[in-house]
Amino acid sequence: MSTTRTDLNIRPATAEDLPRLVSVMAAAFSTGPVAEWVAPEPADRLAVFTGYMKLMLNLGIRYGWVDVTDDLSGAAIWYRRDDTPSHVPDHVYGLQEATGRHAARFLLLDAMFQARHPHVPHWYLAYIGVHPAAQSRRIGSALLAHAHEALDRENMPAYLEASDPRNRDLYARHGYKAETPMLPTPTGPPFWPMWRGQLNGGLRTPFPAVSPPRRRSL
Repeated sequence: MSTTRTDLNIRPATAEDLPRLVSVMAAAFSTGPVAEWVAPEPADRLAVFTGYMKLMLNLGIRYGWVDVTDDLSGAAIWYRRDDTPSHVPDHVYGLQEATGRHAARFLLLDAMFQARHPHVPHWYLAYIGVHPAAQSRRIGSALLAHAHEALDRENMPAYLEASDPRNRDLYARHGYKAETPMLPTPTGPPFWPMWRGQLNGGLRTPFPAVSPPRRRSL
């Protein structure tokens, strides 16, 4: 179990929040093994993730929903998934425009995630990030707990991909169970598929059998 802050107000993001949220999420995601793998040159990373998170936040507000803290120190991008993922027009083009010469590795991650994504109704936590200056203050836990209250009212499961052991362990404290990690390449960073909640209909696992990767749509 994880203790959760009760002094944070969490609300839906608005279009007016986007300029600041882009910088917060870019700072959160532009460090660590995944960032180093998708953008090997350190000088490129912040710019690459600024473009990437601008695209992802706009897609989240348009097709899913984005929870933020009132001070905009953290955000979570969620989608409701039914039996199959919905298609977002021009997603590949938008990704190529946002990430430039680094797009191939982002698209490889998309294909890997799509091949492993559960094919049962659930909520999908696509991204959760906290500005580096505000990390280790249980902001991520508060964002998770806020969404889980709504999930549990609907009796809906949730799914995510953890990108490092520290995050994996945080999600485990919030009820997620990790599966065997995925690797985009033999030397690429691991990602742990993680599932929270019960399955109906007697299904033993929400995950599809391993199949050739396909490009992922949000």
